[in-house]
Amino acid sequence: MTEHRPVVVTDHLSKRYGPVSALDALTLRVDPGITGVVGVNGAGKSTCMRMMTGLTPPTRGHATILGKDYSKLDNPGRHVGVLLDASAQHVGRTGHEVLTIGAKTMGLPADRVTEILDVVGLTPAEAKRRVGDYSLGMRQRLGIGHALLGDPEVLILDEPANGLDPAGIRWMRGLLRSYAERGGTVLLSSHLLHEVEQIADDLVMIGRGRIVRQGTKQELLRGAGTNAASTDDAALASALEAAGIQVQRTQTGIHTPAEPIEVGKVAAANGIVLVQLGQAGGSGLEEMFLNLTAADSREVAR
Repeated sequence: MTEHRPVVVTDHLSKRYGPVSALDALTLRVDPGITGVVGVNGAGKSTCMRMMTGLTPPTRGHATILGKDYSKLDNPGRHVGVLLDASAQHVGRTGHEVLTIGAKTMGLPADRVTEILDVVGLTPAEAKRRVGDYSLGMRQRLGIGHALLGDPEVLILDEPANGLDPAGIRWMRGLLRSYAERGGTVLLSSHLLHEVEQIADDLVMIGRGRIVRQGTKQELLRGAGTNAASTDDAALASALEAAGIQVQRTQTGIHTPAEPIEVGKVAAANGIVLVQLGQAGGSGLEEMFLNLTAADSREVAR
């Protein structure tokens, strides 16, 4: 049997800027599908992606894509599509020129440019405009188009939804989901959990340059706790606390880190009728994320 190898691998990847640790021994395995890296601004997401793609040298550790250092890939744009900063494009060139230069560099036919412009929804008139006149959303579409230009096996995208309007975000999700369903591997980052959880197969939460939690959404939700409501929430809260279970009152009932079956057993033992019982869902996942990354945030987690 052939041994399965992850597509993207980081092994104790670390980066220090003097006394400041931007990334601390980050070890990650990324398989085909969509993996979302989420963390507050400054958590180390962009630093990690820059080191993966050879733009920032690591202080320690290493990263490989498709089993090689990015710099050792033959014609890397044909294997790995990268978008790290949509605003860093040449403002004096037109969108068509940006993609044409990329196509020539990768040895692609000219009609690939037209094809990609259509994929990312930039009209012929927009393609003739200079990038300096583009909105951030248009630059983002152009950047995603450049990443897709070489029909790569892997996409590495830093904050790909930045600047897109709701319709654009929905378009991007559909595009990346279709790409992943064809066997592609997507590694994307965001500081907004709700953006990532709606598209990612696997989630990686980063805080202070370290992975603080990772897994599928279902796996993470199992640790996100339970939301419940009853005909007497005060009695339910008291019963749970008496059983040694932590409880937080909410506007719609209670939240507890305990599993639903534990809450159900306590309610049944005390004759309390439940009208809602289930895993916390997205709100619980967000609460977990905020608590795990509170030390990085400018805001105080409550």
